[in-house]
Amino acid sequence: MPTTTDFLNASGWVGITTLALAAITVLGFLLKWGIRFRLVGITGFLGVLTGGLFALGLVPFTRTLIPGAVRYSLVFDNGGTQTVIAVPRTIDSQALEATMQQAASDLFSYGRLGRQDDKLTIRVRTNLHPEPGVTKPLYLGQIERSLSSRTDNAMEIKLNPDNIAQLPGSRE
Repeated sequence: MPTTTDFLNASGWVGITTLALAAITVLGFLLKWGIRFRLVGITGFLGVLTGGLFALGLVPFTRTLIPGAVRYSLVFDNGGTQTVIAVPRTIDSQALEATMQQAASDLFSYGRLGRQDDKLTIRVRTNLHPEPGVTKPLYLGQIERSLSSRTDNAMEIKLNPDNIAQLPGSRE
């Protein structure tokens, strides 16, 4: 994954290329070359590209990886305080907790619309298939985290042990 340093380095090289092409563009206008207007377009595009790479070099990329977390899929997200994720039905309690923490980290955004409680609630479910053609959604738990602080050390994890015990291969 590219780092901010990589983007700053790339913006420097593209910026140098932009300046060189700008000089060629000026030369093209002085000598009345037929491609002078194309050179203006290319120089403008490189200027925009340089600005974008520089901006990506200023913004830190942060992604926390929680050990033991498994892949999940986002089922529902209202852009505010409620989300639902789905996990594999083969998950155990430890992986479930780690996955809930991973989802809480991944789904945090300062742009979420908090209402009265200022909490993001992530509900976790899986699907069981008791017989062919029948799907039974099974609620496994939820995690609540702050919408105002990226480093929330007071996340509330609530597991539903009765439903976790229904999972295939469950030892709980």
